[in-house]
Amino acid sequence: MQLIDWIILTGTIAFIVWYGVYKSRGSKNVEDYIGGGKNAKWWTIGLSVMATQASAITFLSTPGQAFHDGMGFVQFYFGLPIAMVIICMVFIPIYHRLKVYTAYEYLESRFDRKTRTLTAILFLVQRGLAAGITIFAPAIVLSAVLGWNLTYLTMIIGVLVIIYTVSGGTKAVSVTHKQQMAVILTGMVVAFFIILSYLPESVSFTNALEIAGTGGKMDILDYSFDLENRYTLWSGLIGGSFLALSYFGTDQSQVQRYLSGGTVRESQMGMIFNGLLKVPLQFFILLVGVMVFVFYQFNTAPLNFNPAATETVLNSDYSEQYRDLMLKNDEIQERKQNLSLSYSENRANYTEDQKADFEKEYVQLEKEQNEVREEARTFIDASDEDAESNDKDYVFIHFILNNLPRGFIGLLLAVILSAAMSSTASELNALASTTVIDLYRRNHKEAKSEEHYLAASKWFTLMWGIIAIAFASLADLFDNLIQLVNIIGSLFYGNVLGIFLLAFFIKPVKSNAVFIAAIITQALIFLVFELELMPYLWLNVLGCVLVIAIAFIIQLISNNSELKTT
Repeated sequence: MQLIDWIILTGTIAFIVWYGVYKSRGSKNVEDYIGGGKNAKWWTIGLSVMATQASAITFLSTPGQAFHDGMGFVQFYFGLPIAMVIICMVFIPIYHRLKVYTAYEYLESRFDRKTRTLTAILFLVQRGLAAGITIFAPAIVLSAVLGWNLTYLTMIIGVLVIIYTVSGGTKAVSVTHKQQMAVILTGMVVAFFIILSYLPESVSFTNALEIAGTGGKMDILDYSFDLENRYTLWSGLIGGSFLALSYFGTDQSQVQRYLSGGTVRESQMGMIFNGLLKVPLQFFILLVGVMVFVFYQFNTAPLNFNPAATETVLNSDYSEQYRDLMLKNDEIQERKQNLSLSYSENRANYTEDQKADFEKEYVQLEKEQNEVREEARTFIDASDEDAESNDKDYVFIHFILNNLPRGFIGLLLAVILSAAMSSTASELNALASTTVIDLYRRNHKEAKSEEHYLAASKWFTLMWGIIAIAFASLADLFDNLIQLVNIIGSLFYGNVLGIFLLAFFIKPVKSNAVFIAAIITQALIFLVFELELMPYLWLNVLGCVLVIAIAFIIQLISNNSELKTT
């Protein structure tokens, strides 16, 4: 990194922190601190909702996901617009009518305090884990690529977020989200056009898409019902709808964003705005990853994109075998480059048979290269069990640091850190709000002043910030970070959504039946996940159906028992 990169990076982050503190100063009570003054406009709500979901994991993992597996991951988001419509029609009017601070307050009025407390605790557990991951994700990748100390980097990200979130609460989170989304969108658009400019002159955008398609990266829709495949049209529409309903309808980190709207209409417009933009945004981010793949068809790519893992294996007893694989990878890559360049330059003159021959040879080379990379991973794992051989999360950052011009590196790093800060701030804000409103104040026997609960909100924000930093320091990489966050959510969201659907629509079911059903369902979901009986997206559907069905059965048994008694 050059001086200009450091100036852009530190200047962007410092401005966001200062702006958040400045614009949100003067919160005098819990309503201002947690509710954000209830005067947010629809565009602020929409951008804040998007920024909350678009963590650093999105901008680190999603391009790497597309690089390795193609555009199919976009199917994960197909259920989101459906969920937005339902949330606008059902959830938002109810929350606004009841004038609640958190989603879980409603559950006490519908059921009882123990059901509200249980649901709030389920949220705190899963969102507390996710907050640690959103800090850990950029920290682990940046530390490995830049050589920065992981512990210090984790603490820096966490402390920066804590400063303005503790200071200004919900309003600080919302106002900074607008700046963060501006940085994020600008950075990704710049990266996309820079990648295109780096392709050979004979390679047009259409050619690039063709090459990506030959490599299997443009297979967007999968109509199969194969439960072994995580991302299909049906898992996205059905499982994705349930996940989005749970996340946007019952997760306080999102609910708090649109509860800050001045009217029902402002909140609804903000959510529709998010629903219209989210799928195209994710498609674009995946397309950036696909263009990185095309870029490396004409340029040298490492055998493994994680430099720390490469250094580990090269200093081990497997160094010679790994170097042999590096040479083999370079040889395959050179053949792919020549083949791709020849096709791009002469494509107009190719017959159908020649195109078929190109595709056949290209697919074979891609298969050979993937086999070499897989073998390289086994040597990395053998050299050190703690080494991270899975390099999906390192692909985009490797491209940024090794190929972008001066200044743009700082901008893209600012994108990653801004995304980390935006999502983490929302999570800490929501964790503190839920802790204060649903646990601390509701179970506090002595009446306290507004100043007391305002101070408690700030202290709990600080506490959750410290917990998130501590968890981030102990965390570890999964198969892919963006999948890890969604897996954690899927373990809890279906159950929580089922509880809310019971509350909204199924009046005969009472509190005790729901409470017992929720505990049983959560245990069953953990068991199904441990036994790997289905892809994680379907856990959202299963959890929702289970808690509703079990609650029904328990209520029927209870009603029959009461009839026999009388």
